[in-house]
Amino acid sequence: MNNKQSNHQARAIVSAVSAATSASATRSVLARRTLLSAVALLGGAALWKAVPSFAAENAVVIPAPADDAASAAAASTTAPETAVVAGGCFWGVQGVFQHVKGVTSAVSGYAGGDEKTARYESIGSGSTGHAEAVRITYDPKQISYGRILQIYFSVAHNPTELNRQGPDRGTQYRSTVFAQSPEQARIAKAYIAQLDAAKTFGGPIATTIETQKAFFPAEGYHQDYLTRNPNQPYIVFNDLPKIENLRKVFPDRYRATPVLVGVGA
Repeated sequence: MNNKQSNHQARAIVSAVSAATSASATRSVLARRTLLSAVALLGGAALWKAVPSFAAENAVVIPAPADDAASAAAASTTAPETAVVAGGCFWGVQGVFQHVKGVTSAVSGYAGGDEKTARYESIGSGSTGHAEAVRITYDPKQISYGRILQIYFSVAHNPTELNRQGPDRGTQYRSTVFAQSPEQARIAKAYIAQLDAAKTFGGPIATTIETQKAFFPAEGYHQDYLTRNPNQPYIVFNDLPKIENLRKVFPDRYRATPVLVGVGA
């Protein structure tokens, strides 16, 4: 099969999958598996060359936040701190933070909506208000809230994309910092302004800041998904490059052995 034929077939398959997903108004597990099967049948290289927007995002080297006052105060205590962020499919975001030194837990879940609709089958419609999110518990004596945000903006996702990340579309894939305190909200807002002023990403940051929103852990089969499924095409093309970017961009923060939830592992 020559490149022209491969590209044509790749686009046809992507169009068919997109149409099917749009018609059902939800990104179900079946829809994702359909896309992944298409990738496997074609061969990954042909599809990603044909549709570059489906490939993993490159890391962007960014400065640390100028204002990390809350983290400095937290470092004087022994209590763990919590951050909740959303940046596309939670499989990859969870995977990144599970490889960060100082993080003691990274749990995939849903934030931004009600508890009664905090289920994968419901949030896939994009109408529940939830975002796929990750709750990060960390030791403030080892890593600051500002460094968590730096890794989030740099390697965990592309903060300039509005209501989407890579192949995933919808408000459930929005870029959002779910601030756990007014101080976290203030620092996140100041950091976004700092990065935008420096034109760090070449475009405006789309990340929103939401407060007083509860977090609900996702189903067990979503936890540790990257670690348990390293050969799945979606993980290979969208998420494993994020782990490699973490290792390269933040070598002092990277750890080879991830801290796992253990549910369904």
